[in-house]
Amino acid sequence: MRSTREKMDNLGNMEVHDSTQEGVDVMEFEAPSSPDASYSNSFPGNEDEAKEPPTVPPHLQHTLLNCPVNVEASGSLPHPQNVILNHLYIGNAENTRSMVALGLTHRFRSKFVTVVLYKPARRRGM
Repeated sequence: MRSTREKMDNLGNMEVHDSTQEGVDVMEFEAPSSPDASYSNSFPGNEDEAKEPPTVPPHLQHTLLNCPVNVEASGSLPHPQNVILNHLYIGNAENTRSMVALGLTHRFRSKFVTVVLYKPARRRGM
């Protein structure tokens, strides 16, 4: 057994072994066969299209787009909940059918940045 010294002048033992083994055969890998019947081109049924979409969790209803406008506000909004960060939201105001509002809130260090994009709504039939 050999011994070596480290940078801090500590003495350590070192064992050296030959890692090559003789007489080892490496087998080829063969993927297991799967029956051809397990693959198909069938289309999914309509039962998934008939289902209602899942309900939104209640904590996601409190987004900045859904808050009422406070005219007397000092310009700063309340801190958003962590669960609404990095999600895309669509404003659902009843009186603004002519436009769509998209909002996204990010956290940058200790600040929160909310980006709101307004887009004219496309009218059906045009």
